[in-house]
Amino acid sequence: MTRSGFVALAGRPNAGKSTFVNRVVGEHVAIVSDKPQTTRRALRGIATTADHQLVLVDLPGVQRPRDPLTERMQKRVEHELKESDAALFLINGEQSVGPGDRFIARAIRSAGVPAVTVVNKIDKLRKPQAAEALQAAADLGVEGEVFPISARTGEGVADLVTHLAALLPEGEFLYPAEDRSDQSERVRLAELVREQVLLRTREELPHAVEVEVEDIAEREDDGLLMIQALVWAETDSQKGILVGKGGSMVRAIGTAARGQIEALEGRKVHLDLHVRVRKGWRRDDGLLDRLGIE
Repeated sequence: MTRSGFVALAGRPNAGKSTFVNRVVGEHVAIVSDKPQTTRRALRGIATTADHQLVLVDLPGVQRPRDPLTERMQKRVEHELKESDAALFLINGEQSVGPGDRFIARAIRSAGVPAVTVVNKIDKLRKPQAAEALQAAADLGVEGEVFPISARTGEGVADLVTHLAALLPEGEFLYPAEDRSDQSERVRLAELVREQVLLRTREELPHAVEVEVEDIAEREDDGLLMIQALVWAETDSQKGILVGKGGSMVRAIGTAARGQIEALEGRKVHLDLHVRVRKGWRRDDGLLDRLGIE
């Protein structure tokens, strides 16, 4: 009998949730950076074997809401925790346990689902530090086992996946076995562009940027994939940074994103990328709806 179900990944920003999802799924389905708010949507990465299907729900990093965007992100975290079959609480082993971790622990306990606590980045810790981090994680009081892993290297991940699969209910697979993500093509391509923005910008700018794919078409004569995308900023000064001197920044973003998209699609891509200003887009419910940030 097969097992299948949803596992919600909760943790502070930069705990390594997206890296973990990509490791387990075996494909680049979640964008990765060291910036808070990297994950804005509840992305589902799908990992299927002969006997189980793990649907890993990569939740936004838990944080205090401060605008309609982060309010939506926090509500999504709370909803997905309650609706999932199990919860995985991911902790950054390089950081001390703090108020954010205790807040997440309470949320998981109140969700009432089977849970696992995971200390990530164990590869960067010496044995005494690792033992201290594991004890601090256990002291948070989330029921279930505590696992040390490195999502980056894969250390400990196989044993964790086996344990998670055993927590899932028996049942048919929820998605076709070949699926790796539930994202629409437009959102997935937009996220690959945004990942390159995150890698190249600092301070407030990563939080002020969103990407929208306007059009996707295949050229008839040679099958070239034609993509038109917008990078939204909130101010003219932010736009100036994103465009760069003589267009250097937007070209670099576009070139790197095109390489990622070509690797995903398995064919040549033309990416037409433009930067636009939309003041206060993080408070624009209409745009947030269109971008799929529920």
